[in-house]
Amino acid sequence: MRAVLLDEFDGPLTVAEIPTPVPGPGEVLVRVAASGVNPLDTKIRAGRAAHARSRPPAVLGMDLAGVVVEVGPEVTAFGPGDRVYGLTGGVGDLQGSLAEYAAVDARLLAHVPGALSLREAAALPLAAITSWEALVDRARVGAGQRVLVHGGAGGVGQAGVQLARARGAEVFATGSARSLETIRRLGATPIDYTSTPVERYVDEHTDGEGFDVVFDTVGGATLDQSFVAVRTYTGHVVSALGWGTHSLAPLSFRGATYSGVFTLMPMLTGVGREHHGEILREVGDLADSGQLRPVLDSRRFTLDTVADAHAVVEQGAATGKIVVDVDHTLDA
Repeated sequence: MRAVLLDEFDGPLTVAEIPTPVPGPGEVLVRVAASGVNPLDTKIRAGRAAHARSRPPAVLGMDLAGVVVEVGPEVTAFGPGDRVYGLTGGVGDLQGSLAEYAAVDARLLAHVPGALSLREAAALPLAAITSWEALVDRARVGAGQRVLVHGGAGGVGQAGVQLARARGAEVFATGSARSLETIRRLGATPIDYTSTPVERYVDEHTDGEGFDVVFDTVGGATLDQSFVAVRTYTGHVVSALGWGTHSLAPLSFRGATYSGVFTLMPMLTGVGREHHGEILREVGDLADSGQLRPVLDSRRFTLDTVADAHAVVEQGAATGKIVVDVDHTLDA
């Protein structure tokens, strides 16, 4: 099969012929239709993501959507012809989705909702699972709460905004001037972080009380600002990028709480993979009810132009999620 190989960190991506994998116990063989591109994919390629534990030579690509062509022993939830999607590889020793076929742990998969194309489904897994773990599993967002999503126009941020709204929260989201309209279309109140200090938007939108939940998808100084923006006593900050050195004093003085999300853990450890499949089934229900849909960049890329897709993501030039078409005929 054709696949995109990374032979060394920060080296070129090359298309090569490699053996088609054979599904083992608990696995399904998926003919890949599309692979979503995340900022983390570009960091892995550059060798700047030690936590992903990737070792060249490797096939990259974490998000996958495609069609099952074969099931291994012990698989009962899927059969040949099923449309599936998931966060399935590209880290550790797991083959990624930038290949014509992938043998995937069935626990990581869910059926693609009828409302979505395979390209749309490929844009969702990492973003939707991260948002669910943050907002549902950790923060338990519910009706009547005020939720602030930092980086609301990014892939994870978009999923977070829609998920919080689906759970009945009033949602606000930060972004640069060019992303405010996207945030508004998603149903959140946009906040231009480049021109509005955190103290001002906390006053304007919460009467100085702070947000019930702050979801940080940016990290760095933005996480520090999250500690200032959260509600006193009952507020909760959750971050998908919580590494680095941070002072907890602002959070402590507000009596608020914090938790982190490490979405890759089930893939790297093998523990908790069933939950990823469960989340994607819930996400599929939200998509079918019209409450969650990815925003895709209009540009099209193939296995031969993956490097161009990565460049767009690295430059921050995308106007939606970048998706690589591996086999577009499956979406016909």
